[in-house]
Parts: sequence; C-alpha cells; structure tokens
Amino acid sequence: MEPDFWHDRWENDLIGFHLDEVNPMLKAFWPGLGLEQGSRVLVPLCGKTLDLVWLAEQGHEVVGVELSPLAVAAFFEEQGLKADKIVTESYELWRCGRISLICGDFFALTPEDIGVIDAIYDRAALIAMPEKMRPDYARQLNSLVSGPMKGLLLTLFYEQSQMSGPPFAVSPDEVQNLLSGNWLTEKCQDLDILEQNPRFKERGLNLLEEHVYLLRSRN
Repeated sequence: MEPDFWHDRWENDLIGFHLDEVNPMLKAFWPGLGLEQGSRVLVPLCGKTLDLVWLAEQGHEVVGVELSPLAVAAFFEEQGLKADKIVTESYELWRCGRISLICGDFFALTPEDIGVIDAIYDRAALIAMPEKMRPDYARQLNSLVSGPMKGLLLTLFYEQSQMSGPPFAVSPDEVQNLLSGNWLTEKCQDLDILEQNPRFKERGLNLLEEHVYLLRSRN
C-alpha cells in the first residue's frame, strides 16, 4: 500500500487492525523461541500495539518500525511513557527504556539504522502488503537482519476474492516461497477465527484462519 493510505487510516482513526490487548498467539508461542533476556526484537509496521510492552516486559530490547507519527506518539502517550526523540534525515527515533520506535519508511531503512537484531515478530506487516509488495518486504527484511535469528510470524488466510485487503490473505505456500531461502518455517497453529471476528463475516468471508509460524534463520 502507498504511504498515504496508512497516513489516512491513522488520521481518520480507521484502525480496526489494532488490538486493545496483547495478542494471545504472541503470549502462547513466543516463549517457545527460547530467547535470552536482552535479545533485540524487530517489530515491523508495529502501529501502537501493546505487544511492544509485553515483549519489553519479557526482558527484550524492542525495536519497532512504524510509518505514522500519529501511531508512534499515541503509543507513548497511551502507555504513559516519556520518550526521548532523535531526528535524522530519514526517520525519527523515539526511545524510552527498552522500547525504541523508528518512525519512517521500513523500506528505506538500513542495517545500520536498526543495529543488531536477534529476533523478529511480525503480526501485522506481511498481511498489510498486497501480493505484489510482499516479495519486496521479504527481501528488505532479509537485508536488515543477519546471523542466527529466530522469529514469530502471524498471518491470515481466506478466499481473497471474497474481500479486499488489508489485511490480505497469505497462504502457507506463499510464506514458504517468500521466506524459505533464508528461513526455516514451522507452522504451529492453524485456527479458524471467523466466529470471533464478525466484522469479517459481515464483509463476506466464509472462512478466516490465523496461521502461526516459528521461524529460524538458515545461517
């Protein structure tokens, strides 16, 4: 999606994708990664998710990336956190305690911008991308992280012809095609969540599955 699309969503409070709780799949499956405290976790397209707080509470250093300054400001305000802000030519860095949010274009970042990363958590990034953008997203993600790496990926699957995204449908085959060159992917959850999400039923879906993948880098 073009940046203006997401800026408009935040400016008009069209953020149905935001959860007012920590994602249950994160709490259920993240411990299985066996990460040490102090591990640095990258969260692409993080919005103002409460997942950032939960990850920091596990002892991780959390690096979120978000395009909308409204989302970044709202996160720190709603959490009652006072952030230090550093402005560079290409992004703003907001930091408080274990949480750092980079406000800028994910696709314009370099490894130097984010530093060493030990794990990734993607709940809302891949499914926010239309099909033609997802290979670029995977390539950019791979370019930003290197070395031994673990991760947790959440996706949605439904019949794309029944609803326009975002969120977009991403099949297990596509996850494999996008990530298998750099990652070992293990699908560990396949759950029908349509009844718990009536707004998607109202949009015409007769199936909505949430898939959870554990990721491990090949290097």
